[in-house]
Amino acid sequence: MSEQHRGTHWLVGLAAFVIIIAGLKTASQIVVPFMLSVFIAIICAPFMATLRRYGLPTWLSILIVVLIVLVGIGSLAALVGSSMDNLSEQLPTYKQNFAKQMEVLFSGLNTIGIHISDSRIQEYLDPSSLMKLFTKALTSLGSALTNIILVIMTVVFILFEVVELPKKLTLAVSNAEKSLSGVRSFVESVNRYLVIKTLVSILTGVMIAIWLWAIGVDFPILWGVCAFLLNFVPNIGSIIAAVPAVMLAFVQLGAFSAGLTAAGFAVVNLVVGNVIEPRYMGKGLGLSTLVVFLSLLLWGWVFGPVGMLLSIPLTIIMKLAFEANPRMHWLAVMIDSNTSTADTNKDKGENK
Repeated sequence: MSEQHRGTHWLVGLAAFVIIIAGLKTASQIVVPFMLSVFIAIICAPFMATLRRYGLPTWLSILIVVLIVLVGIGSLAALVGSSMDNLSEQLPTYKQNFAKQMEVLFSGLNTIGIHISDSRIQEYLDPSSLMKLFTKALTSLGSALTNIILVIMTVVFILFEVVELPKKLTLAVSNAEKSLSGVRSFVESVNRYLVIKTLVSILTGVMIAIWLWAIGVDFPILWGVCAFLLNFVPNIGSIIAAVPAVMLAFVQLGAFSAGLTAAGFAVVNLVVGNVIEPRYMGKGLGLSTLVVFLSLLLWGWVFGPVGMLLSIPLTIIMKLAFEANPRMHWLAVMIDSNTSTADTNKDKGENK
């Protein structure tokens, strides 16, 4: 291929990418529920397969899975909604407590010769503004789940298609065994990642909620849910989840409790992120920090807060797809966080 044709090829590819992103943003009201349905279906598929192995018919297995999902999402939505209502009611009180805590802090700094304008600091660190921003983000996330009937119906249809997919591929593709092997390997990798990541995130949320409850911070379940959701975002997700909880602990209980809250987030994420998760997830699914940041910006702009939460799983799935395709393997290497892991994956691909 000549240089001119290669340049034209890249320009066409870039133009197609821009058109696809614009189309996704325009159709976000349809795409976001579908994406949520796909992720829920992928997470539920192993449990459904287990029920079918025990002899339950497909329709009954799907019914049990859907009921569990409905109960889980409904209970979580009720708890979070109640906490958000109470949080909104308490905002004026928290604002007054914040002013008192800042006066104590600045008076202590003034005694040691550090003079800071407390009015200017309070203007930039207004807890009510921060909490309103946080509440708005959660409300936007909740709005994506308001059409829960559409999401659940899509999950049901996807689970039925999962059962029939091998038969359809056998009929549609001439070399069905080879195609099924590649598809099965990719699906198993994606499924393993999402299931383990979800379980690890649940563990993170539960530990954070218990820690904050023990300290006495208000709304521990709300902050546990935030830690669960933001654990899907590596590197900076735990920091984002900790900021409102630490701020509330400072406003409600003082600087010492805020320090304990921050320490709890640090310890939990250190243990889960550096000990538990690598042990079960493996070290081949890391993304470079730049890719994480750009993914948050891109998918957050396209799909809003839901896009930010799903950005890293989406990018991980793209990486797994790149690794499965020898022609696209170089992209998997570029977005990987560890060059030694990329070399290992390349060797495995060559050995195949």
